[in-house]
Amino acid sequence: MNALPPGEPKFRRRPDERPAEILAAALDVFSEHGFQATRMEEVARRAGVSKGAVYLYFPTKSELFQAVVQDAIVPNVETLKALVSQAPSFETAIRIGLPGLAERLLEDGRVTGVIKLIIAESRSHPELAELWHGTVIEPALSMMTGLIERAQGRGEVRAGDARYFAFGLMGPMLLTAIWRETFQPVGAQPIEPGLLAEQHLDTVLKGMRP
Repeated sequence: MNALPPGEPKFRRRPDERPAEILAAALDVFSEHGFQATRMEEVARRAGVSKGAVYLYFPTKSELFQAVVQDAIVPNVETLKALVSQAPSFETAIRIGLPGLAERLLEDGRVTGVIKLIIAESRSHPELAELWHGTVIEPALSMMTGLIERAQGRGEVRAGDARYFAFGLMGPMLLTAIWRETFQPVGAQPIEPGLLAEQHLDTVLKGMRP
């Protein structure tokens, strides 16, 4: 048995896991407290590492937040890209990809907490909105717009502004995040992200057909 002495710091026990543990702790703290109120000391405490270890990997709070977005959010967008690229038709791609993305992102209260953080603090910290837009929103929107434009070229989708069609498809995801963070805490009935996405698609896709 390789029992460790009592009180052995977590970061010494599993040095290869330090960045992942720090990012998981940071996602919790950012979603609970917001960007401004988050302290690196609290992230270190939650991760079970020293404050110096946090700064070793992430020299500033902004860099830590950027890494959290890259680690927790971006892989879901990449997964969606992979799914839709293999679908035989536009409607199949949307029905496969969008409800699943909504469930993966919006059923995680930490992710909706980060979305709330972006909305609440973007005026005082515009770099957060720039990061979210450039890393998450614009890539997802561009992918969806391109998918719609190609479907229009094949005659699967009627004429219209493809980017606005994309906004219409993605709108309920933002509604769900706001609802979960603003109204559910005061007793509003919860929204099921996957169910909302599926019902919304039934309506919107009919309107997009030629």
